[in-house]
Amino acid sequence: MEAHHIKIEKTAHYYTLGQAGPHIKKFWIVCHGYGQLASTFLERFRALEAADTFILAPEGLSRFYWGGFVGPVVASWMTSKDRLDEIADYCQYLQGLYDHYLPQFAPDVQITLLGFSQGTATQCRWLHRLQPRFDRLLLWAGLLPDDLDFRPLAEYLNAGELHFVYGLQDPLLTEERRNWQLGFERDNGLRFTHHTFAGKHRVEEAALLQFA
Repeated sequence: MEAHHIKIEKTAHYYTLGQAGPHIKKFWIVCHGYGQLASTFLERFRALEAADTFILAPEGLSRFYWGGFVGPVVASWMTSKDRLDEIADYCQYLQGLYDHYLPQFAPDVQITLLGFSQGTATQCRWLHRLQPRFDRLLLWAGLLPDDLDFRPLAEYLNAGELHFVYGLQDPLLTEERRNWQLGFERDNGLRFTHHTFAGKHRVEEAALLQFA
């Protein structure tokens, strides 16, 4: 048996808050975690709504039933199967959205990229592969991808603000994993600021508002 692959067109879905236009001064791209939908994830960002703010939530290209054959439909960014193809596809997808909207905004628009849980790796892989302009990167309750070498991109990444945000009661962000993140940042020459909040594995409004 021989494996093959073919490039096809695929319809991707995304959701937005705000009206695009030259009045926009703050542009957010927020990537959900594993087993979520962009529409429900975007509700966490209602607190940031403002006349000068546009928030875009792309949805992972793979959908499935959370309960197996029944239950809520949710999405994922990638799995371990044919992962390089899935990474290439979602990086192209994110770049396409970015290129579509950015020219519609003010030239000095502030660009914030936020990834939650699995979405942190999604944002990091896009930055690593295509180096779009950004002002702030927020890794929320998720770690840097351990299979990437960020050292050649350290100057590019450190030119923006790098933030690592997590809840003190997050069962997935153990002390061991947080210490690994610190060491990996150091080894790759990345200057992250760490933020904590009293909460679990979610985007908490009070913690989010400090970046408004």
